[in-house]
Amino acid sequence: MTVLRRILAVVTGFATVAVLSVGTDAVLHKTGIFPATTSAMTTGLFALAATYRAAFTVLGGVVATLVSDDRNYRPALILSGFGFLGGLAGVGAWFTAPDLGPLWYPVTIWISAIPCTLLGAWLVLRRRD
Repeated sequence: MTVLRRILAVVTGFATVAVLSVGTDAVLHKTGIFPATTSAMTTGLFALAATYRAAFTVLGGVVATLVSDDRNYRPALILSGFGFLGGLAGVGAWFTAPDLGPLWYPVTIWISAIPCTLLGAWLVLRRRD
């Protein structure tokens, strides 16, 4: 049961980050805050996107840790690995299509994945002890 609980924790944490990130993007596009294409986005809008993605990543670490029955960082570490790889894929995608935006944006997503996820786990674990 512990293995299934850990898998559920990671999947739930990942879904939290993905749904909130994509949902926020959609709302900001629909309301006109974000333009129709990323090539028209300003530096400030990319900074806004990076900021809320970091916050959602912290929340994903919180959710993964709460769902898990562990009293350690294992689920958050696994989740952060997926975030790290996803961010790295974003950096790689930038090199094939640099018109997607500034390079610092996918790099920021990539390098913030591990610390933000672990921060979320820490926020839960410090209260459990």
